[in-house]
Amino acid sequence: MTSNSKRPLSPHLQVYRPQLTTMLSIAHRLTGVALAVGTLLLVYWLVSAAGGPESYHAAQDFIGSFFGQLLLFGWSAALFYHLCNGIRHLVWDAGYGYELDVAYLSGKIVLGATAVLTLLAWVLGYSIGG
Repeated sequence: MTSNSKRPLSPHLQVYRPQLTTMLSIAHRLTGVALAVGTLLLVYWLVSAAGGPESYHAAQDFIGSFFGQLLLFGWSAALFYHLCNGIRHLVWDAGYGYELDVAYLSGKIVLGATAVLTLLAWVLGYSIGG
């Protein structure tokens, strides 16, 4: 048995073309990290509320700024993506949806549901709060 020194020992990102399922898997991991990091913004807001009116006002100013709103939008999109894709994984854990066409369809549903839920949350948030 001879080995080919140019051939990778295991599947590698440079060998395979990225596919929807690959990108969704990577995005699931990244959104998990984003949710953990984004929770620090929530902690900041809660601590500022406990710190008194001045610190709370400063936190509200930051969260209400364009950058703060952008962070919240990204955090909410990550939340809905991670939720929807987590449900997809639960379906897989039950033994369903492994067929290639179903896996791609469920991935597209996850992306669509993420967009709809994120926009719906923001529209409702602005209509109720504004």
